[in-house]
Amino acid sequence: MTTEEENVEIEDPAAAAKNKKAAKHEDTGAADLEKITDYVEEAEISSHSIGDAMRVVSDRQAKEVSEKKRKEHELSRVKINKEDVDLIVNEMEISHQLAERKLREHEGDVVKALIELTN
Repeated sequence: MTTEEENVEIEDPAAAAKNKKAAKHEDTGAADLEKITDYVEEAEISSHSIGDAMRVVSDRQAKEVSEKKRKEHELSRVKINKEDVDLIVNEMEISHQLAERKLREHEGDVVKALIELTN
């Protein structure tokens, strides 16, 4: 009987080590899963919150549109020469509208407009 008990004791440490490794991996996975699910709380988004968010977005868009209109109005007040526009169109081979736009952005200065178009 003594030999059987010794055999059992020899087998137990090896089996115990394998069981510990398997249990360790299983336990960490379960613990990690519990950590994730513990911190997640479901919350409903109220219609008031959605309305506020939509209002912020629409206000931002309206501001961008009004800023763009203001800039276009300022650019339309800049005086440019037809000869300058024709020079830029012929030299740079671009559209008439783009040539006018660049001249207006540079307050009618042909040299500055050409420099920007070449860069």
